[in-house]
Amino acid sequence: MGFFERITGSATRVAAKPDHCHVEIDGEPVRVTLLWNERARRYTLRLRGSVREPVVTIPARGKLSEARAFLDRNRGWLQARLAALPVATPLADGASIPLRGTPVRIVHKQGRGVVSLQDSDGETVLVVPGEIAHLPRRVTDFLKREARRDLEIATARHAASLGVTVKAIRLGDPTSRWGSCSSSGTIAYSWRMILAPPAVLDYLAAHEVAHLREMNHSARFWRHVKSICPAMEEAKSWLTRHGASLHAVGAE
Repeated sequence: MGFFERITGSATRVAAKPDHCHVEIDGEPVRVTLLWNERARRYTLRLRGSVREPVVTIPARGKLSEARAFLDRNRGWLQARLAALPVATPLADGASIPLRGTPVRIVHKQGRGVVSLQDSDGETVLVVPGEIAHLPRRVTDFLKREARRDLEIATARHAASLGVTVKAIRLGDPTSRWGSCSSSGTIAYSWRMILAPPAVLDYLAAHEVAHLREMNHSARFWRHVKSICPAMEEAKSWLTRHGASLHAVGAE
């Protein structure tokens, strides 16, 4: 692969490294991102959680032909991992999504109004007014607002228990971690925690706040976490078993 670049009237061929290739899985082509990394020492294959995209990392002096051969050798592993992924749940009218661990059905409504939880014949529904094209964004905005509220409350409670100060709380949608804490006192969370049971969100807040006492995962750190979140083992286990399903919400 390559492209032509004209320099002072002459055509010079410049090699371009491809950013993706395809591999056949169950008779269908699957797009694989190619990540050229000069610091990598070997070929690796992984899945990006939220977008469910296979990624092959190519080391320094790596070759496309070697990357393809590596991908072919690991086709079985990739096929099994893709098959094990939870079914994607697009944010659409009639879809059921978890909210604080409880299924909630999305209901679109014409006209103006705010997104709100309502009771409908004993069923909790998330009513989303406005144009149908804006429904995914409006649902996501609602979930982020709910996540911020719950996380701010849990964070403040745990910070008071450990006698630490949280400088700021930020929300994002990382693919490889549920939260992080900087030594400056800023804590970042995945807004997807609002989809999990409250005990899981509470554990994550306790985990990140405890880092303001210990910026590591030492035995002392885990004692801090357990002191403010006695049910941490159950929450950790839930994330291990069901964490991938949180990334499936909103996926196409």
